Amino acid sequence: MHNAQVHIYTDGAARGNPGPGGYGIVMEWVGKPYKKEFSKGFKHTTNNRMELLAVIEALRKLKNPETTVIVFTDSKYVADAVEKEWVFNWEKKGWKDRKNVDLWMDFLKEYRKHKVKFKWIKGHNEHPQNERCDQLAVTASKGNRLLIDSGFEGGSKSLF
Repeated sequence: MHNAQVHIYTDGAARGNPGPGGYGIVMEWVGKPYKKEFSKGFKHTTNNRMELLAVIEALRKLKNPETTVIVFTDSKYVADAVEKEWVFNWEKKGWKDRKNVDLWMDFLKEYRKHKVKFKWIKGHNEHPQNERCDQLAVTASKGNRLLIDSGFEGGSKSLF
């Protein structure tokens, strides 16, 4: 049970960037026919925020600490920030001149609970789970009960 591995596929979308946006998540328990999908839409946000929020929300759904996870994303922004360890330097430097600090802080909180690796995949390349996440994200962004991305819209661009 404890060596369960989860594959998480995520995608974010924003029309207008910034504009209405959404994220899509597909989660699969490796070796079991167990799969879940999630999505949410927001009134006014950016593509990068949706890409990152998708990963945060997916990691929050993991019930057991120390889960082995591979996150498949078509976002270089997210994959490189983690795999090239930029985000840890940003944190050390107090997030100076960084965007999306609220989400990066949330991300690190969730990231540190598990064993997470990132794999970048090319978007719109007939990867079935990525295509599904894209559909979920775009559909969510077109919903008629969109949420407020308070970290973006709240005007709290800086923590200090």
